[in-house]
Amino acid sequence: MTVDTNTVVSLHYKLTNHKTGEHIEETSETHPMEFLYGIERIIPAFEVNIHGLKAGDKFEFSIPSAEAYGDKQDDHVAIIPIAVFFDESGKIDETQIKVGAILPMTDNEGNHLRGTILELTDENVTMDFNHPLAGTDLFFQGTVLDVREATADEIAHGHSHGAHGHHH
Repeated sequence: MTVDTNTVVSLHYKLTNHKTGEHIEETSETHPMEFLYGIERIIPAFEVNIHGLKAGDKFEFSIPSAEAYGDKQDDHVAIIPIAVFFDESGKIDETQIKVGAILPMTDNEGNHLRGTILELTDENVTMDFNHPLAGTDLFFQGTVLDVREATADEIAHGHSHGAHGHHH
């Protein structure tokens, strides 16, 4: 069976920065990535590059940042008054609110975002809401481990249920 719409794909890969070679993440044969192909939860260019492969096939390809998580956008950096981060006693939790920390936030429309703290001052917190891999050209190397027909439940739910059934 080949990778196509409504198949469940199990694969392992190594992801690096295509320009610098810096290691980003890696799965393994014992802890592979498994997903329902063709439902737009994976970078579209990733799906294009594995389309038609079958179990045992190796792959190697790059995806430019514009086709992955986009380029860094200056307007995704926000300066937020530090008072937003105060607890009931009027202080910040310095174990959580520090440069480099990634925090869940909600914007004015109720959208959930994750932001990285870039700078802290007595008055403000500067946060970057770009995806952590925005501006990064990606390079994937890996192997397709398994391809199978998705079940009707998986298609209806929009995700794979794994080797041991439905897990939510």
